[in-house]
Amino acid sequence: MSGYGQIASKQQLRMAFLRWAIVIVPAVLLLGILSGRLANSGFGNPWFDALVKPSFMPPGWAFGLAWTILYVLIGFAFAMIVAARGARRRGRAIGLFLVQLALNLAWSPIFFAAHQVTAALALILVLIVLVAVTTLAFARIRPVAGTLMLPYLAWLLFAAALNFAIMQANPGAETLAREPAHTQISL
Repeated sequence: MSGYGQIASKQQLRMAFLRWAIVIVPAVLLLGILSGRLANSGFGNPWFDALVKPSFMPPGWAFGLAWTILYVLIGFAFAMIVAARGARRRGRAIGLFLVQLALNLAWSPIFFAAHQVTAALALILVLIVLVAVTTLAFARIRPVAGTLMLPYLAWLLFAAALNFAIMQANPGAETLAREPAHTQISL
């Protein structure tokens, strides 16, 4: 027998998942880190530092920790779906994940680099809906994959509240510019 048409053993399924996870988890994490770094995300960004922050703003280190954990979790969830060959609606779930990941990676450049607080809020609201739909699609294929997406969805809700509070507290945030560097010329 050539093996076609046979049901894979649990060990074969586990190995397929692990092969995908070894590639997908670091890739998702790396993309998240690159998006944040290229956009100069977070504290230390002069524009962001100048904004009035809400009282419920976590310390800067919390964002790096939270996003690292979240990218690892969603990477594992995605690997489960990619490894679920033959599952109904797997292609749709993969497509939804890739679209939401692209929107996720676009948020930092829009907020931190382009200083578009309102557009970033609109984006994160669309992202929340898309992640909720992705989570449901994942849960129908692999319930554990759907569960792994829940902390991400919760964090996005929190991030949207932060984005909204920053927008409310800084009505001119989009036009706020850094002080130009002053140069002294000695003659």
